[in-house]
Amino acid sequence: MAVLAALAVAGDALVYWYGNQHHFFDLRIYISALRWWAEGNPLYDYAQPDRVQGELYFTYPPFAALVLRPFAALPLGVTIVLFTLATVIAAAVTTWWLVTPLADRRGIPRWHALALAAPLVLLIEPFRETITFGQINMLLVVLILADLLFAVPRNSRWAGLGIGLATALKLFPGIFIVYLLVTRRWRAAAGASVAAAAATLLAVAFAPRDSWQFWTHSLWATDRVGRTDYTGNQSLLGMLSRLVAPHEPNRLLWLLLVVLAAGYGLWRAARAARAGDEVAALTLTGLVGALVSPITWTHHIYWFVPALVILVDVALPPRTEAYGAVDHRRRRVLLGVAALVYAGIAYGVVSFFDWGAAPEPTDSPTEFVLRNVYVLLAVLLLVALPVRGQRKALGDDAATTVR
Repeated sequence: MAVLAALAVAGDALVYWYGNQHHFFDLRIYISALRWWAEGNPLYDYAQPDRVQGELYFTYPPFAALVLRPFAALPLGVTIVLFTLATVIAAAVTTWWLVTPLADRRGIPRWHALALAAPLVLLIEPFRETITFGQINMLLVVLILADLLFAVPRNSRWAGLGIGLATALKLFPGIFIVYLLVTRRWRAAAGASVAAAAATLLAVAFAPRDSWQFWTHSLWATDRVGRTDYTGNQSLLGMLSRLVAPHEPNRLLWLLLVVLAAGYGLWRAARAARAGDEVAALTLTGLVGALVSPITWTHHIYWFVPALVILVDVALPPRTEAYGAVDHRRRRVLLGVAALVYAGIAYGVVSFFDWGAAPEPTDSPTEFVLRNVYVLLAVLLLVALPVRGQRKALGDDAATTVR
C-alpha cells in the first residue's frame, strides 16, 4: 500500500508539473469581481478578457457571492492557500466516506484503503482542474454527499439541507432535487427546495440589485459562461457544438438527447435507490447533470470517482460465495471498464492539449474521441454502471448482488 501510494503521489507531482496549471485563473476572476463589487459596482458587470473564452464574468448566484465576499478582504495568496487546503481536505473526507464501506466489507484496514484511493483521486483531471482553477466544486460535493449518504437515508430532519445550499451556491446541484423527487423522498426534496429558496432570499435581502440582475438577465446570457464548443465543456451540447463548429448545433436534436439521457439516467437512479445502493443512485444522477447541462466544465464531473468505487467493489472477488455470484468474465469486463474510466479522467481532455482560441470542428474519429472523452464515458456508465443490492449473509450487512 505504501509503495502504491508513493507511486500515485509521484504521478500527481509529474502531472501537476507538466500539465496545464491555470495559476488559479477562475479564483483570480472571482476575487477581482468581489473587490469590484465591494467598491460599490454592480457585481455582474465585471468582465475580464480571456484568450480562449472571450470576456469572462462572475457567474455564480448571488448567495455564492455573499459567502465568498469576505475573501475579497484577504491577500490573494492567503485565499489561494485556503482554497487549496479546503479542496484537499474535502477530497480526503469524501474519499473516506466512499471507500470505508468497501474496506469494511472486504476486511481491508480503512486507513490503507484511504492511503491508496486518495492520491488516485488527486491525480484525476477534474480534481486537478478544481485545484489549479481555484474552484469551489469540492465544497458542493461535500454538501451533496453528506446529504445523500447520511441525512437522506436516515430520514434526518436536516435531509435536503446540503443539496439546497449547494444549489444556491451553484445551480448544477439542482439535479439532485429532481432526484429526490423521482425517488419520492418528498420531505428531503421539500427541505432542499426550502434551503435553496431561503439562501437565495437571504442574498436578495443583502444585494437586491445584483440579485435582480442575475435572475432576470445574467443567468440567461449563455455567452457570459464561455463557448459551448470549447473542449473543456464536456456536455452533450458541447459535443454537438464541436461537431459543427463554428456553426450552431441543432437545438432540437440536443433537447432530444437531453430528454433521453435524463429520462433513462434518472430511471436507473431511482431503481438503484430502491435497491439500496445510494452511491450508485447519486452517481447516476451526477452523470445525468453533467450530460444535460449546457455547460459542464471538466472540473464539474467529480461523479466518476464514486463510479470507480462501485466498479472496483463489484469486480473484486467476493469474500464468500454467500455474497452472490458475479461470473469471472463479467468481473474482468468491469475491471476493464474501471481501468478505461480511470485512464480517461487521469489523462483528461484539456490538461495536455491546447485546442486553440478559435472554434474548430471535429475533423476525425480520433479527435472526436479525444475531445469528448468525458461525454462518452458518462454515457457508457449511464448504461453499464452496476447497481449493488442489499442482502444479509453470515451475519454481515453487505452490498452483494448486481442488478
